[in-house]
Amino acid sequence: MRQQRRRSDQLPHGNVYELPPNSAPEPDESSAALDLVYQAADAFRASQDRARETEARAQTLCRQASEKVRQAEMRAEDAERAYRELMAAVDQKLKDAYRALEQAQANVSAQMDKQVAAEYRAQQAEAEARETKRALVLVEEAIRKRLLTDSVRQFDRLNAVG
Repeated sequence: MRQQRRRSDQLPHGNVYELPPNSAPEPDESSAALDLVYQAADAFRASQDRARETEARAQTLCRQASEKVRQAEMRAEDAERAYRELMAAVDQKLKDAYRALEQAQANVSAQMDKQVAAEYRAQQAEAEARETKRALVLVEEAIRKRLLTDSVRQFDRLNAVG
């Protein structure tokens, strides 16, 4: 540390104390006092340097923190945008699934209607088959009666002739 000695007219006047006029310091005491003043000034400068360094570090930390906040905000915005896109895709898939479900329900309903109609036609066909069978049985009985009656008449005629 290089110490400079200043004249009294060069010293700042704010916090300077004057010595009482009747106590004249000895030359060694003056130089020791002046050395102490210079040491104090050096200590003050060192303290100011440390304060500037601390302020510079604080500003650097603030800039870094600000950058981290900005990046976090960007990530949050990206996450929010991705969330909205995901929700839109989920909504679309739900709508598609709902439409597919409605279509499947309509198909099932149509198939059930067809099944009911087929069962009805089958029952109707069975009823018609029973009616036809009964009619056939009646025709068969009528034919037998007729044939038997005719056969008996012919037999009777044959017996009567002979």
